[in-house]
Amino acid sequence: MDNELSKLQGDGELVMRTIAMPSDTNANGDIFGGWLLSQMDLGGAIIAKSYSTSGRAVTVSIDSMSFINPVKVGDLVSCYAKLLSHGRTSMKVQIDAWTYSYTSHKLCHVTKGVFTYVAIDANGKPCPIIEKPVVSL
Repeated sequence: MDNELSKLQGDGELVMRTIAMPSDTNANGDIFGGWLLSQMDLGGAIIAKSYSTSGRAVTVSIDSMSFINPVKVGDLVSCYAKLLSHGRTSMKVQIDAWTYSYTSHKLCHVTKGVFTYVAIDANGKPCPIIEKPVVSL
C-alpha cells in the first residue's frame, strides 16, 4: 500500500474501509453526505456491537456530525471509531472518516461525528453492555 496511506492512524479503531463509487454522488458530482453518514453508522455499530452482551446494538441518535471536506469518486474512505462513554445500556461512539486519493496521494479528514447506540437483546429491548469488548479489532 502507498507510503502516505500507511501513515494514516485515525483516532480509534479502523472499522470500515471502502471506495467511493460514481453511484454514490450528489448532483454536484461529490459523494452524497447520506452515503458517507451510513458508512460511519455501520462502522460505529461494529464498536457498539462488541460491547453488547447480546452482540446487537441499534443507533438511537446522531449527537453531532460535521462534514469537513468533500469526498470524490474513487477516494478510499476509512472510518475510525472509539467508545467515548457509556451508561448501563447506551454508549457514545466517536467516528471520524478520512479519505485517501489514489490520484493525488493525499490524505484528508472529511467528517467527524458522535453517535449514540443502545445494546438490545433478541426481543429488541435494551440490555446491559459489558466493560470490555467481546472482540478486539
